[in-house]
Amino acid sequence: MSMTKKKAKTQTKKKAVKQKTKKGMVFEYSEAPESMKVEIAKKYENYIGGKFVAPKSGKYFETTNPGTGEVLTKLALSFKEDVDSAVKAARKAFKGEWSELSASERGKYIYRIARLIQERSRELAILETLDGGKPIKESRDVDLPLVAQHFFYNAGWADKLEYVLPGKEVKPVGVCGQIIPWNFPLLMLAWKIAPALACGNTVVLKPAETTSLTALRFAEICTEAGLPAGVVNIVTGAGETGQALVEHKDIDKIAFTGSTEVGKLIAKTAGITHKKLTMELGGKSANIIFADSALDQAIEGVIAGIYFNQGHVCCAGSRVLVEESIKETFLKKLQKRMKQIRVGNPMDKNTDMGAINSKEQLSKIKEMVKLGQGEGGEFWQVDNDLPRKGNYFSPCYFVDQSASCTISREEVFGPVLSITTFRTPEEAIAKANDTNYGLAAGIWSEKGSKVHKVAAGLRAGVIWANTYNKFDATSPFGGFKESGYGREGGRHGLLPYLEVK
Repeated sequence: MSMTKKKAKTQTKKKAVKQKTKKGMVFEYSEAPESMKVEIAKKYENYIGGKFVAPKSGKYFETTNPGTGEVLTKLALSFKEDVDSAVKAARKAFKGEWSELSASERGKYIYRIARLIQERSRELAILETLDGGKPIKESRDVDLPLVAQHFFYNAGWADKLEYVLPGKEVKPVGVCGQIIPWNFPLLMLAWKIAPALACGNTVVLKPAETTSLTALRFAEICTEAGLPAGVVNIVTGAGETGQALVEHKDIDKIAFTGSTEVGKLIAKTAGITHKKLTMELGGKSANIIFADSALDQAIEGVIAGIYFNQGHVCCAGSRVLVEESIKETFLKKLQKRMKQIRVGNPMDKNTDMGAINSKEQLSKIKEMVKLGQGEGGEFWQVDNDLPRKGNYFSPCYFVDQSASCTISREEVFGPVLSITTFRTPEEAIAKANDTNYGLAAGIWSEKGSKVHKVAAGLRAGVIWANTYNKFDATSPFGGFKESGYGREGGRHGLLPYLEVK
């Protein structure tokens, strides 16, 4: 086994300036792209019926900054009683003021929310990075514009629902339970809440326990926008909180984004309780590089496909299939590019790869890499000078492992890439489809006919050509097999939130 390692350039380490206030902690990051103060309270309550209310148990749990390991604040630990209160508030709003509004009036509320997100985008981006560990430039330049876009886009649909299913009469589903992951907290919130409101539903949302701060800031935005009480409710907590939401008898629909293992449990419960269900689960997506591709561009696509957001991406291009004739050239270019990836303080605007979201996820990544090293093939990792505090892991790859190896088959959800070769388009298609997942894929070639031929043979919900990890509110997203079912985004994203009369 080859254990080649190279030295990467280090970053200048900068510290945050903190000031205590009566309400909590004020964080001022001078190296942030936008230098501003963001106040974080000492603790946060649930948002139910348009107000922040304490959890009935009186219990709270800590949330930390993965970039430093410091505790940011405490969040409400919610159980069945809190979920029940939120569902009752949502049902009351659905039967009451929200249902009495015209579609155009509903759309105005959603437009207002979109504008407020734009106005507070600097604050939201910093919170997203503090709480989740992703680089500030990704929060600022990628996530927040898309969040606002989804609300603007769905606001436009609110009074045009007759065009979603022409010739059919549609009505809202009712009360929707929504569970979002920690990798794109605010964006996943937008993917779910925006179409639900546009269709006339009300919502109870449960954010991930490690990244709840921007969801709670969004609750403030709902109040500021004048959204009727109970239309959006947010309860924080762990797995038991999500389970209570899925099992609640007065929830009409569940939307879940997360792991395949949890998704299978939710599917069983939803079947028993007769709920509508959409799920976006895991992935092990193939990024196919042909010899006739623009190789430098393809290398950038590989970097974006697996090392963006520390590899915490369901549709990450975690399996690269490269045409055999260019393998050596590809690996040399990839190593050179990987050594330019700057790993470190997420709040530094020059950081390319931030912190792993949690200690638990970092341990999982390390365990899987260690297991992969014992299964054969060649391993290569950049030797970064990582910060002493926080959860950091350098980008790496495995090459020439068998298709049955752990790294080749299982979702790592970290900056770990599997590379193998192919000789023909048919072999590339076969290898790409040799997975339990079917969320996404990428194809790199200068020949359009080849791209279309290969795309037609792939079992993946989203296929990119000569790019990767590009999203738009007008485009549907979702997968096949163990990657889940249903679509989010575009006209297709409205369908799960509508009943056909």
